[in-house]
Amino acid sequence: MSETAAPSDVSRYEQACDQAIAMCDGNMRSTIKALIMANEYLEAEMEQLQAAASTGRGAAKRLRAKDDAA
Repeated sequence: MSETAAPSDVSRYEQACDQAIAMCDGNMRSTIKALIMANEYLEAEMEQLQAAASTGRGAAKRLRAKDDAA
């Protein structure tokens, strides 16, 4: 990261880290594993949404072209 976080962001991130670690009973390895798994899930969800959005845009263009032709 090239940008520095604002002080309010830092405290928010610290609190989020503390919560994640607490949820994993203080086990740092489990915390990291859970965060990696959550990130992978979110990446897969984002890919699905992007695919659906691109398909939707294509369908909208086809509908407009069909309407224009009529």
